[in-house]
Amino acid sequence: MCKQLRNEQLQWCAHALTLVFLLLTSQAWSQIAPPPNYDQKLNDMVVNATRSGTPLDEMSLNTTILTKEVLESSPDQTIDQVLKNVPGVFLNDVPYYQKDPTGQSINVRGLGYGRTLVLIDGLPANDAFYGTVQWNLVPMSSIESVEFVRGGVSSLYGNYGMGGVININTKTPKNSSQDVSASIGSFGTGNVAASKDLIVSDVMQMRLSADYFSSEGFQNYATISPASPSNTKGMTTDVTKNSNIRLQNYFKPTQDTNAFLRMGYSTMADLSNNFAIAPNLIQTADVAGGSTTNLDIDKKVQINAYYQATNFYKQTANSAGTYINANYTDPYSTIGASAQYTQDLKAAGIDQYIVGVDARNISASNTTNNLLSSGAVNSVNYAQGQQNFYGLLGQIKSNASAIPLETTLGARVDVWNSQTPTLYNAGSNGANPLYQSIPNKSKTQLSPSLGLVYKATDDLNLRTAAYQAFHAPSMNNTLRSYGNNTTGYSISNPNLTPETMTGYEIGTDYRWKSGFAQLTAFNNYIQNAITSYKITSANSAFAYGLCSASGIPISAQGCSTSGGFTNVSYYTNQQNLLSRGIELQYHQDVNANWALDGGYAYTRTVLTWSATTDPTNTQVGGVPMNMANAAITYYPVPQASLTTTVRYVGNSWMATGSLPVPAYAVVGLKANYQVTPQASVFASVVNLFNRQYVTFNIASQATAYQAGMPQAITVGARVTF
Repeated sequence: MCKQLRNEQLQWCAHALTLVFLLLTSQAWSQIAPPPNYDQKLNDMVVNATRSGTPLDEMSLNTTILTKEVLESSPDQTIDQVLKNVPGVFLNDVPYYQKDPTGQSINVRGLGYGRTLVLIDGLPANDAFYGTVQWNLVPMSSIESVEFVRGGVSSLYGNYGMGGVININTKTPKNSSQDVSASIGSFGTGNVAASKDLIVSDVMQMRLSADYFSSEGFQNYATISPASPSNTKGMTTDVTKNSNIRLQNYFKPTQDTNAFLRMGYSTMADLSNNFAIAPNLIQTADVAGGSTTNLDIDKKVQINAYYQATNFYKQTANSAGTYINANYTDPYSTIGASAQYTQDLKAAGIDQYIVGVDARNISASNTTNNLLSSGAVNSVNYAQGQQNFYGLLGQIKSNASAIPLETTLGARVDVWNSQTPTLYNAGSNGANPLYQSIPNKSKTQLSPSLGLVYKATDDLNLRTAAYQAFHAPSMNNTLRSYGNNTTGYSISNPNLTPETMTGYEIGTDYRWKSGFAQLTAFNNYIQNAITSYKITSANSAFAYGLCSASGIPISAQGCSTSGGFTNVSYYTNQQNLLSRGIELQYHQDVNANWALDGGYAYTRTVLTWSATTDPTNTQVGGVPMNMANAAITYYPVPQASLTTTVRYVGNSWMATGSLPVPAYAVVGLKANYQVTPQASVFASVVNLFNRQYVTFNIASQATAYQAGMPQAITVGARVTF
């Protein structure tokens, strides 16, 4: 049966690609080939993620721009899977919709998940409670480009600024037109998106967009070596249904002021627990507004504010999938605002300076009901708290007159405080609550940065940067205890404090008329790293105390009495982590018909100190030391492209020093054709040869081995009218 399905998929792929190639020979009306002067296009780009509109060729940090052409040539159908092929990014070969919503994040330079800032149109997009990224908020149909700045950016943004910043720029109104796109593919995966641009006047533009995504999913628990053949879980696959609706308004209240107002609502429902009886549901509403006012030709003020409210309802089932053993309700919200003054001074050795201030509040609660097979509530855990962030930043840029050297010096002071006024554990149906007194936590953090760019020639830059950064614990780390007696328990720690990082990098960028090459070496050191570690049986008394305090039932399969087996994990600040590596990226337009792309990342990430049982000086789990990618694109005519990609992932551990994951390589294929200026079609294949492999992951149990995505074929079309 499986062989028959694979043959049908291959036949479908052949038919789809044959159709595209037939179209290539017909008359066409528009062009999708790359511009004739690639280096000029890159040099004209401005990186908005720097808060100061820095030209790409003046960046002191390793920066990658994913243009519209790059996004359209990728076989992958979600932005997280496109990003996984960028050097320095550690995302495995399982798309976000196949993962539990609490595990949809991004790891940059091996520093760990949740330590990289993600922005959508310049405003924070990291989940307020979990610190993860809800990739469903940015379907491919809505994305114009992506800016990826690696390295410490806490001098600009504060929290999350360790691995860097990813700014996803969405499409804006261009004319009064409509856009409809649709795709369908393997595993019942489909997407429909529509948008309407409305140019009311020269001072008012609007864009209304909506999309719907669904997938039947695939069974992503690996059953090939090194996993066990019996490593199956659940009675179904991870069925997912996502929807978004978004309204964007851009207007000019005065001649010198540009303003925006954005509103959105999204839902994400899935079966990541792999049991039909235990669905998850996330509902998010957000609103953001801001303005930029030019006070003079060289002075401007920017003001932004945003609010987001989320309700996350999650359930888990017992190992047999016969009943719900726990449910979790997490309502949370975040509100923030920022103000920034920018002046192009060009005097006294200073070309530009900025000063800014921002503030953010995150408020959240978690209610955990542990259930019996009868559905009765056996115990209740409740926690409610908030975190506040206040930041003051300044930055100056200077161009030396004697030598072609550009200097950027920045610093930011952040004040963080955490309050957990209510935390209790109760018995059946919430009876006899036992309250815990949690002291308030606070920290003041200075995050300086220094960047240098030396223009050796018109085409060659040498750059270096040094920085400090910090990351606060997420509310998930401090408020939410969860688990069951099969997979184990994870206990929150409301006494966690922020972790800090010191780092530096050195690199070079070479750009020419038909391409570019980038090479960067980096060194990052995190102190007081937040981690979840498994408590050994030798410390079962400690595990017993944690379970008792958290209201988790005592069981021989999980929390146990002193001297027994323990299956309990606990968050702590008791690790230091060192990550060093090299990143290489390359692009070349060979001629009008051929283009080459390549990337490589060597990352050596180890613990230098740990109070847990994790070994030191061993490559940490979930970070392959070697990763590479290559692509070749053929343009048979200016209106069409055919791209073949290869992704290589080297050997890794799933847990630090244990649970090995073998190396693997996967091939992809993408064909695009612009039929008319208003219509285009595409066909893509992920895992062209349907290879079965285990993809890298972070976990402490062999049952968590994950299978990489099987062969997935997608065809789609887009019409603008």
